[in-house]
Amino acid sequence: MSVSQRCLCCVKYLMFVFNLIFWLGGCGLFGVGIWLSFTQAEFSSLPLSFPSLSAANLLLVAGGITMVTGFLGCLGALKEQRCLLCTFFVILLILVLTEITVVLVLYYLHDQVESHAKGDLKEGMKKYNSEHELKKSWDNVQKMFKCCGVNNSTDWHEVLNGTLPSSCCPGADRDQCTGWSEGCFAKAKNWLSDNIQPVLVFGVCIGVVQILALVFSMQMYCQILYAEKNLD
Repeated sequence: MSVSQRCLCCVKYLMFVFNLIFWLGGCGLFGVGIWLSFTQAEFSSLPLSFPSLSAANLLLVAGGITMVTGFLGCLGALKEQRCLLCTFFVILLILVLTEITVVLVLYYLHDQVESHAKGDLKEGMKKYNSEHELKKSWDNVQKMFKCCGVNNSTDWHEVLNGTLPSSCCPGADRDQCTGWSEGCFAKAKNWLSDNIQPVLVFGVCIGVVQILALVFSMQMYCQILYAEKNLD
């Protein structure tokens, strides 16, 4: 076996291992997304800008794309096909650039994103009396997080003519209800911060694997191209 063939064989199996880890990571992200979706099922009718619902959908999409990309990488490595490797490289590069863009947007435009999300939720509150599922979701989230409104209980005043929904203070007379002091957006955000740390660490590890997979796929592509030229 020539040096170039040994090098190609080494890169091939390294890429396969990294893509297998990448695929398993995608399965993990998808699984966490499903778990988060089930835990938030009681208020799934809220707008998707609600923090925990946004995180669940983001993890489902990221996990699904990662699984498909990892599978393409494994297949490309085993088959040693330049077309598959090139497709894998392009998709993974787009995925990495998208992830970097999302992180930068959330970091630098955090206040604007949060303001838009709150506005979206407040707009949804106006349908509290007309949409049963939405009403049920708001009641469930307020009972679960012991919160009231988006920012605070005053968010309900213009929606319910100065009164509060009974879910803002269970067990108390609605006319005397003052509601919990903290808004649901902050409560859900804090809950997400407390529970998402392991997922973030896992995400960073997946990011490192993605970068290595890009390097190995390009290296393998070049090795196959070089081997084909030598054969010719």
